[in-house]
Amino acid sequence: MSKGREQTEKITKYRKPININLGLVIFSVLFIYIIVIVVSYFRSEQITPYEVSLGSLAVNNTYEGIVLREETVVESPYSGYINYYARESEKVAHGTMVFSVDSTGKLSDLIKDSEGEGTLSDEDMAEIRNDISEFGSSFNPRDFKSTYDFKYSIEGTALKLANYKMLANIETIFANSNSDSIDFGYAPTSGVLVYSTDGYEGLTCEDMTEELMAHEDYSKTQFHSNDLIAEGNPAYKLITSENWSVMIEIDEEKAQELSDEEYMNVRFLKNNDTSWAKVSILRQNGKIYAVLDFNNSMITFATDRILEIELLSNESTGLKIPNTAIVERAFFLIPEKYMTEGGNSDIGGFMREVYMEDGTISTEFVDATIYNISDGMCYVDEAVFHAGDNIIMPETGERYPISKQASLIGVYNINKGYADFKQITILAQNDEYAIVKSNTEYGLSVYDHIVLKGDTVSENDFIYQ
Repeated sequence: MSKGREQTEKITKYRKPININLGLVIFSVLFIYIIVIVVSYFRSEQITPYEVSLGSLAVNNTYEGIVLREETVVESPYSGYINYYARESEKVAHGTMVFSVDSTGKLSDLIKDSEGEGTLSDEDMAEIRNDISEFGSSFNPRDFKSTYDFKYSIEGTALKLANYKMLANIETIFANSNSDSIDFGYAPTSGVLVYSTDGYEGLTCEDMTEELMAHEDYSKTQFHSNDLIAEGNPAYKLITSENWSVMIEIDEEKAQELSDEEYMNVRFLKNNDTSWAKVSILRQNGKIYAVLDFNNSMITFATDRILEIELLSNESTGLKIPNTAIVERAFFLIPEKYMTEGGNSDIGGFMREVYMEDGTISTEFVDATIYNISDGMCYVDEAVFHAGDNIIMPETGERYPISKQASLIGVYNINKGYADFKQITILAQNDEYAIVKSNTEYGLSVYDHIVLKGDTVSENDFIYQ
């Protein structure tokens, strides 16, 4: 009996075998792998490619300048009501009658009573319409005060044109008036007439100040027929030379650019005409100015003191790349004469001196990519050699210890799937883009793909796009 009980108590509990779901394990591993890849992707710096294209830069070369001329203000020797007979912005000879002064004010009535003499011809009306058209095309709403100057100019032009027609019969009008109260003003010298003054007459480049250049308080006094004038007051001014200048304020960068230019092509925004100017740089009172000297077109801008101009620099065209792609890399400099070919191949490289295990000296060929050759020196990757390595010239055994370094400006080309540094030559540059020379020996070509942000990669990094 006891033996049966003992056998019953020794019964062992059955353990179920562990069943591993292989599919679930594989899925879990893949899921974890995908999570790691996604996290790594979002945490890593994204490599954005940029396709190189041909283009040019939009550089802002527009300036507002002050016009400087040889000007003489002519004063009236009489008092009374003035009437002008010569057209503004036209050249008059010495002794030409320019104006008359009537102390009684009756001359204007006599001119009005002269039947038909004050009527403007179709040619005169066409001239006025042309002036209006030019003003409309160049009008800037931010400079609304110029509207009033134009208004006075048109009024004066119309009245002067009418009075100019009176000049042919002026003797008859004076004879009918039986008046000896009329005096005449004649041009003291030849020159271009301007019926306004602004206080800038006689100003030279050396007299220019920051306040005058800013012209915030600039004002012009316009003269009109039938104005009351006192003896000794300005009646008009004469521009006595065809030579004139436009003075603009520039920064140091533009000064360096213009210092290499003797002449510059200039566009006048008022009428889009262009003219060549001799360029000189003037530094005074902590400011930098460019003085543009002209010897033509003075009469076109005789009434203007402030002109908007555009400097037409030689526009550079080439490969257009973003500035963010540009990087600077340091290289070892090795004389070009030490370059040789290794073994039976035509691959260029250098023979480096090495020490064997037994202490003997030998040489080995090192395949080195050349990034540029300038002044007989090869630019070689720093990763290939070390400072202090000796380069051997096979023909003579002459040694060159590597020590000199220099930098190159370039971008990382990724056409082959890895970052490959390419030197660039910058022709022009603004805040966002640079124009670089195309098809250089160690540079870029159109349609090459480069890294948009050059500081995010290193040489030979693999690029996954």
